[in-house]
Amino acid sequence: MSSDAPPGVRFHHGSVVVPAGAVHTTPLGYDRGSVPLSAPLPLTASAELVHRLSGCGEVVVAFEGKLGDTLLALTGVRAVLDWLRLRSVRTSVRAVGPYAGLIARTGLITQPPVTTPHGRRAVIGDRAGIEAFDSEAVVSLVLDPAAPPCWSSDGRAHPDLPARHYLALERRLGIRLPGTAPFAPTLATGPNNLVEELRSVGWLGGLTIAAITATSWPERKDYTAQRYIALAEQIAEAQQAQARLLLIGGAPEGGFRVSAEAPRRHVQVLHLDGVPAEQLADLFPHCNLIVGNDTGLTHLAAMTRSPERPVIGLYARHSHSKWRTGLPHHHAIATDLSDRMHQGDLCPVRDAIPPDIDVHMDAFPPAELAQVCLELLNGVRP
Repeated sequence: MSSDAPPGVRFHHGSVVVPAGAVHTTPLGYDRGSVPLSAPLPLTASAELVHRLSGCGEVVVAFEGKLGDTLLALTGVRAVLDWLRLRSVRTSVRAVGPYAGLIARTGLITQPPVTTPHGRRAVIGDRAGIEAFDSEAVVSLVLDPAAPPCWSSDGRAHPDLPARHYLALERRLGIRLPGTAPFAPTLATGPNNLVEELRSVGWLGGLTIAAITATSWPERKDYTAQRYIALAEQIAEAQQAQARLLLIGGAPEGGFRVSAEAPRRHVQVLHLDGVPAEQLADLFPHCNLIVGNDTGLTHLAAMTRSPERPVIGLYARHSHSKWRTGLPHHHAIATDLSDRMHQGDLCPVRDAIPPDIDVHMDAFPPAELAQVCLELLNGVRP
């Protein structure tokens, strides 16, 4: 489960199954493995929710909040749609809001049915999205990341948010749904102008590393360009290769901006600031390695990658297991504090837990982080 790392820092492989007894969990109430698909659960369903969803002709997916929260909550949408299909309830599905294009890449959005919807509508999303969508919905489902607990069933814990959301809806809807771990959807990708331009000038050839500096909480979560450059230099020197480092930053004044630094001995550095998430979804599959903080773009990278290309999240304060996609190539390097948040299913913000010391991203020295990256790039499980 862990590898050699600096004191107080551990590596967690994305494919590790967490035993139910190792962390604080809430029993699911049934052994999923022994319940046949579409069979009733040994729990009472939410009769009102079932009644209202059964009468819907349209499902609207509406998210307006953080990108990461949205991506990790899409399994809640999938759970409802899986239930509607099992119940043979015919609906149209559409997405609204700033993430509609990304949501469409999951395959959740369907064309309208042959018959015209009869007007009863369900809205699924975050609170801001549901409030922003002016609708007389017969039912609204708020997918709040703070709501679903870490479930356990069949001797294993399900700590990642995609699993939490999916299983929470399965319990409420009352039948065994088809989803299995990992629950997170993947996003379809393809060519775009940014990818073609970068390829044409050689930025996507050879060893390409993407590093995410964009974050809504830079004083806590920004690993900094300087540390990422040092990391890339360590990797390139060990690989005896010239690395191309793409530094993915937030939106600057004036919007989208691309700038290259003077070439270094082992690394060429390109700053990509303010690139829309949909364009990054097409760019990430062309990178050999992606490293980022626990932010939405790191989750997006994991959901657009092939399993053999690793994504590593850096977790200084929050639970490394909850704030991951649960996909086997989405790994974590975490501090002791993050491990304790994982074990107790706690949140330092929600539960007002101050750290023993002020933990920042400097807990992850580039040289030691490079060793983990090299092992993953070489196909060795750290």
